[in-house]
Amino acid sequence: MSELHKFLFEGLPVRGLLVRLTDSWREVLLRRAASSSGPYPEPVRQLLGEMSAAGVLMQSNIKFNGALILQVFGDGPVKLAVTETQPDLSFRSTAKVVGAVSDEARLEAMLNVHGKGRCAITLAPKDLLPGQQPYQGVVPLYGDQGEPLQHLSEVLEHYMLQSEQLDTKLILAANDDVAAGLLIQRLPVEGEGNLAGQRNEDEIGLNEAYNRIAHLASTLKRDELLTLDPLTILHRLFWEEPILRFEPLVGDSAPQFACTCSRLRVANMLRGLGQQEVDEIVAEQGRVEVGCDFCGAGYLFDAVDVGELFTPAADQQPGSGTVQ
Repeated sequence: MSELHKFLFEGLPVRGLLVRLTDSWREVLLRRAASSSGPYPEPVRQLLGEMSAAGVLMQSNIKFNGALILQVFGDGPVKLAVTETQPDLSFRSTAKVVGAVSDEARLEAMLNVHGKGRCAITLAPKDLLPGQQPYQGVVPLYGDQGEPLQHLSEVLEHYMLQSEQLDTKLILAANDDVAAGLLIQRLPVEGEGNLAGQRNEDEIGLNEAYNRIAHLASTLKRDELLTLDPLTILHRLFWEEPILRFEPLVGDSAPQFACTCSRLRVANMLRGLGQQEVDEIVAEQGRVEVGCDFCGAGYLFDAVDVGELFTPAADQQPGSGTVQ
C-alpha cells in the first residue's frame, strides 16, 4: 500500500518526507508491459520509479495548486523520461527509449552521453491567468565541478539548492515492486523565527543540525529504503533525534497512479496539427489512432470523427465516438 509520511525535527530547522509507492507504481509498470512497446529496460524502470517518488515528494513539499512536471532529457538511448504529479499527489510517468540500454547503465549512459542532458522542473498552475506562463527551471546533468552526475538524487539536490537556496538531502530507490524516497531539507531559520516568516539564507552548508541529520539520512541503504517500513526507517536513522510526525497519507489519500488523458484532449491535439495533416493520415491509414504513453489508453478517430473536429459545432452531425 502506498504511503507518505511528513515529519519535523522539533526545535531544529529541519523537515522531512518519506514516500513509498507500491501498488500505484506497479500499475505504471503493468500498463507499460501490456502495451505494444513492451516493458522498459531495467535501468529505465529504476529511473522512472525514482522520478515518480521524487515528484510526489517535491509536490507534497511545496503544496502547489497545479501540476509539477519533472523531466530528464538528453542525447542518449533514453530520449526523455517524465513524471507528472497533481496537487492530490496522483501521478503518471513515462519514458521514450530510442536505443539499447545496458543493464548497468546509469544516468550519464542513458541521457548524457555527449553532455547535452538536462533536468527540467515545470510548475503548471491549474488556472493560468491571462498572460501567465508556467514556471520552469532547467539544470544540466553536471555537478559544480563539471563532473557528469550519475544519480537522479544528485541532480535534484543541485536543482533545489539553486532554486530554493536551501540545503536538501534526497535518497531515492526503485525496483519493480517499490518506488521510494526520503527528503530532508533545512528550513530557513530555527524555531519560532521560522514561524514568524524570517529568513536566513546565509547558512547554506553551515547549519550543524541540518548537516548532522543529512549525514544520518545518507547512511540509508537502497535495500533498506525498499524493504523496511517507514517507521522502522525513521527509528533506525534518527532514534536520538526529537521527531514530530504528522498523520501519514495512506489508503485513498495516499499517492495514486492516475492519468489525465481524455478523448477531448486528444481531439484538441489533433486540431493543433491542422486539418491537412490529419486528413492525410486518414487518407493513408483510414483512421487516426492515438495511444497515451502514460496509461496505454487508445483513442480512435475515423473519417467522420475527423470531419467533426474541423466543423463548427452548430453544423456537426453525430459521429462514431469510438474509443479504444
